Amino acid sequence: MNKKTIEDIVVLSKRCLVRVDFNVPIQNGVITDENRIEGALPTIKYLMEKGAKIILCSHLGRPKGKVSKEFSLEPVAKRLSELLGAKVAFAYDVIGKDAQKKVDLLQDGQVLLLENLRFHKEETDNDPEFSKKLASFAEIYINDAFGTAHRAHASTAGVAAFVKERVAGFLIAKELEFLGNALSNPQRPFAAILGGAKVSDKIGVINSLLDKVDTLIIGGAMAYTFFAAQGYPVGDSLCELDKVELAKELMAKAKEKKVQLLIPKDNVVANKFSNDANRKIVASCCIEPGWQGLDIGPETRQLFAGVIKDAKTIIWNGPMGVFEMDNFALGTKAVAEAMAQANGVTIIGGGDSAAAVAQLGYRDKMSHVSTGGGASLEFLEGLELPGIACLEDE
Repeated sequence: MNKKTIEDIVVLSKRCLVRVDFNVPIQNGVITDENRIEGALPTIKYLMEKGAKIILCSHLGRPKGKVSKEFSLEPVAKRLSELLGAKVAFAYDVIGKDAQKKVDLLQDGQVLLLENLRFHKEETDNDPEFSKKLASFAEIYINDAFGTAHRAHASTAGVAAFVKERVAGFLIAKELEFLGNALSNPQRPFAAILGGAKVSDKIGVINSLLDKVDTLIIGGAMAYTFFAAQGYPVGDSLCELDKVELAKELMAKAKEKKVQLLIPKDNVVANKFSNDANRKIVASCCIEPGWQGLDIGPETRQLFAGVIKDAKTIIWNGPMGVFEMDNFALGTKAVAEAMAQANGVTIIGGGDSAAAVAQLGYRDKMSHVSTGGGASLEFLEGLELPGIACLEDE
């Protein structure tokens, strides 16, 4: 997936429509997490320095096609102005008169942010007329919103049909470099760690990774379905009984492919889903009725950390337990710590894993933290992402 980037084209005096991901949490007009805005800064600054006329567009939340002050991007424009040290103009509509007027006024190196794309249901419907109008603002389309690249929306895919030059920003280029290299040309041993609640959410990813990795580690609640597949009692643990046969098939495939498939050896179990529940450590074969597994146990933490230490490429997606509760966060912490100390390429596949490494202060210790949860999973599954497919090949 070698795509052209902004460095491959001339942007001087050109109007560039840049799809960014400014879907940030805002409380009382204050942005509480600026990571996504900061992620877009290298692309925006580069375009400013090269004298482009920059038109930024993004969604925020789920206003469901209706204008809502709660979901306005105006606070983002103000904060972005401060971060760039230059005024960012704000259009109070997306494809209306205010947007058109402000696009026409743009000078080289100036930045305009359009109002929330999802104030129009045509955005998520990928409506051709809406796409065409949005595209009419620009001569170049730049996608730098990896987190929405798996959605075929007007601003992520539709506009590309109406713009001659279509390239990736730095953020998407970095995602393609790290995730792409891990899948097509990994340094070995190659280990993948998958956690989270459901096997059903990750069937495609497990299948795809079994063709590529040397070791596949399964943690989180999805592990209990694999316990059931081995005939172990799972007590009151979250378990997808309708996926037990599938888990058996995946274990058989791992054996056939000579992939080491690791599931927990011991677990932290609790008598209720609560941080202050009674808890104990039990072997994976022995979870009794009335108890539920909420984290991996100490032996498993050591086992998983050892595999991570020896690997040269490691991808992690999904927590090892209920890491929001302190008493069931040790497994997730152990994996994050092992990855921070690993002597290889460490990739965090977005979502809860990205939140966990940020919360634990290990973000800067990772080779790459993906900005897209769903997009990362679909990429790892080998699915085509509409927001990437529509960009020009190198």
